[in-house]
Amino acid sequence: MRYFDFTLTPEDGTIHPVDAIIAETPGVQREALMHVNALGDGTGVMLYRLRGEPDDLTPALEESDDVLAYDIMNVRGERFHCYVHVPPGEPAGSLMTLAQRYALMIDTPLEFTDRGGLRTTLVGTHEMLRQALDQVPDDVQVTVEQVGQYTPERGDMLSMLTDRQLEVFRTAVDLGYYEIPRRATHEDIADDLGCAPSTVDEHLRKAESRVLSTLVTG
Repeated sequence: MRYFDFTLTPEDGTIHPVDAIIAETPGVQREALMHVNALGDGTGVMLYRLRGEPDDLTPALEESDDVLAYDIMNVRGERFHCYVHVPPGEPAGSLMTLAQRYALMIDTPLEFTDRGGLRTTLVGTHEMLRQALDQVPDDVQVTVEQVGQYTPERGDMLSMLTDRQLEVFRTAVDLGYYEIPRRATHEDIADDLGCAPSTVDEHLRKAESRVLSTLVTG
């Protein structure tokens, strides 16, 4: 079995009409898709982790014909989760069909990028992964970050990270981000790497999640 770490970036930065509603809501920022699944009747469910005010999003969801059902939950400070049951929509429908057709496992969460892309990992046979990626819709850009042999119980924690995640993680360690008291901020790391602080935040959260998961389950 192999794994592909990659980013999918739709032309308009959204994967479904409801995703567009969330993206266009002032004061609400998409952080990750914690769960996504296609149901037998053609509809789908998505569970978002969002940042912002839930009350800013609720009216838009209430008024949309593209929302079959929704629920706001786990409101903690600036972050909350939003469950949505949605009718078929593109390019999400085509992407889920590919995953099902080629029997691929989707590693969650799927992290949103600044451009509205989704960073994720697919697991399957090399040939199935290659065929699926070759059939991604033309209006979705695919950026492969890392490919490797999938081992459920890999001992090397850092082998779980992409090259970019590892670079950000090591820079954070070198600058003292994890020291007590903390000697560096996301802005300091971003200045060193020449990227945006939000990009640093995304990479560190993904890296920390993978490393901690390995520690807990190893």
